[in-house]
Amino acid sequence: MLELKIKKRKVSENLKKLRKNGILPAVFYGKKEKAEPISLQARDFKKIWKKAGESTVITLSGVGDSKEALIHSIDFDPVSDIPLHIDFYIIEVGAKVQVNVPLEFTGESRAIKELGGNLVKVLHNIEIKVSAKDLPQHIEVDISGLIDFTCKVMAKDIKLPKSAELVTKSDEVIALVAKVSEEKEEEIETPNLDSIEVEKKGKKEDDEKESEAIKDNKKEK
Repeated sequence: MLELKIKKRKVSENLKKLRKNGILPAVFYGKKEKAEPISLQARDFKKIWKKAGESTVITLSGVGDSKEALIHSIDFDPVSDIPLHIDFYIIEVGAKVQVNVPLEFTGESRAIKELGGNLVKVLHNIEIKVSAKDLPQHIEVDISGLIDFTCKVMAKDIKLPKSAELVTKSDEVIALVAKVSEEKEEEIETPNLDSIEVEKKGKKEDDEKESEAIKDNKKEK
């Protein structure tokens, strides 16, 4: 189990000053937990965030009893993409949590290997309701059943953890293999340089004749 050390935080504290000192402001709350402002070491959170993502249970310790929580949301700086504030959701003991879990595609598809198709990942996450103890970091999707271009992996085909219930619609398409479309290159006609030269020459002769006609007309007058 991953653990983060937290401290109580006064609402009146200057958040910019905290961040400058490597402290990350946060809050935790839950169905039976009132919102509590907290703070934690930014470097500790970055380590946990790399390992956990949003679908791993984290133990918060240091404020009252230790609590099991999920990272509910993160506010990022729009320029530097550095975390600015974290919301933790406290999991009720014994209750199931509803989360989006990332999908990891495994196996080998005949439609890709033998027919030269491309794997199309329609969904990259799946929503489930599961006990905290069984909450996975990712769920594997086996694509070996995609033997031709008519086959599809549906949400109902995915093997879920022991206590999990599928929240995503069972008939949602997860993945398929598509044919590679062959685009024909448009043939561009190369202009005939000889005809351009002849055209230019003819135009020049016409211009010269027109100039001579104008001169003759002036002499007659």
